[in-house]
Amino acid sequence: MAPSMNEIGFYGLAGAPKSPRDLIEEIVTAENMGIGSCFLSERFNIKEIATLSGVAGASSNNIGIVTAATNQNTRHPIVTAAFASTMHFLTQGRFSLGLGRGIDPLFKALGLSNLTTAMMEDFAGLMRRLHHGETIINHSGPAGSWPVLRLDPDFNETIPLTLMAFGPNSLELAGRCYDAVVLHTFFTDETTSRAVKTVKQAAVKAGKNPQNVRVWSCLATVGDHLDYPVRLKKTVGRMGTYLQAYGDLMVNTNQWDPKVLENFRRHKLIKNFNGSLDQKATTSELEQVAELIPQTWLANAATGTPANCVAAIQHQFELGVDGVILHGASPDELAPVIAEYRRQRSPGSFEHLPANPALPPFKT
Repeated sequence: MAPSMNEIGFYGLAGAPKSPRDLIEEIVTAENMGIGSCFLSERFNIKEIATLSGVAGASSNNIGIVTAATNQNTRHPIVTAAFASTMHFLTQGRFSLGLGRGIDPLFKALGLSNLTTAMMEDFAGLMRRLHHGETIINHSGPAGSWPVLRLDPDFNETIPLTLMAFGPNSLELAGRCYDAVVLHTFFTDETTSRAVKTVKQAAVKAGKNPQNVRVWSCLATVGDHLDYPVRLKKTVGRMGTYLQAYGDLMVNTNQWDPKVLENFRRHKLIKNFNGSLDQKATTSELEQVAELIPQTWLANAATGTPANCVAAIQHQFELGVDGVILHGASPDELAPVIAEYRRQRSPGSFEHLPANPALPPFKT
């Protein structure tokens, strides 16, 4: 087993997995390769987050695990808190509960309320209080109202919280109230630098050590060693899916041309497409989509040879992030990139980072 590189992570079951059991092999492979953390996203099909987290915890010994992300309004807060505490003890402290706003149109369709910054701040406070054994009576706040919230009065556990953040309000919330933040895929250099600055400044304003709030960039990593249809799906397909789901947010955050998004949405393929492009589109369809997306938008990724990919990873650290998630690829698909990254990695550069992707660095 290779030594852990706790500054590097991957997403388990990236894309559209055939079976949740695939995560078992991914975790074992990632841990043997020395990938430091596994990030888990949630989709309402075969990627229910509590089940996947348990699989990852039971299949590993060293790797950090974080939900990136689930949300607070599809489960009762006691269920979420108990899930986090169970994972905390199962992994012996390698777990972080990661939350996000979710997708507003989806929540509306499900009859759920959209999340506000105040709701997420209130919820973070509830999780910390419950994990430290407090019995909360008659809570009434932005997150909701409950007569009694209680886990175990003997608990006194520090279970770090991670936030998936996009806009300035979420980034400031992350710096103020959370322990780590995961940025979105396909952020430009300027957006990434701005996001890091926003998080760190918010931490300082809250009286926290900014170095203790770990910022993870999410870098689409698609090497030339992968087949062309796979590369197309992991770049064009993934970007197209984001534009389908929350294109306005992507465009506004990166300060891209909104006319490009308008043209994308008006195209007959997009207007009539049923499902997510990264899951359902054929290679021929993705080639049509590629003509609608500027290459400059897709350039914010790690592509090409393993050495090219490693250069892109190292550049993320130059932008100020504390960790890089190699997004959209399985450990097997990342193998040549990981090998090259380890070859170029400076010994001792990241040994101050614990396995848990949201815990503060060790004191040096």
